[in-house]
Amino acid sequence: MYPAGIISEVVLIYNTLPYKKESGKYAVRMPNKWNFSFDYYYASLVGLAIYVPGCPYLCSYMLGQRKKAVSKTKAA
Repeated sequence: MYPAGIISEVVLIYNTLPYKKESGKYAVRMPNKWNFSFDYYYASLVGLAIYVPGCPYLCSYMLGQRKKAVSKTKAA
């Protein structure tokens, strides 16, 4: 189920990108009192850029943890 969850999250984020860009929702524009700018559209793109290549690492980590848990259960 883990790969299916990752795929569905990536597809959902990708499908909402046009709306995020068009609406500008959750964006903080300059000038403001903090001199800080944030755009949810670009944050989503960065998230996708990290998430997709990180997927094999996440899956291998999960399988390693599962193997540890199963071996403890068998030993007890």
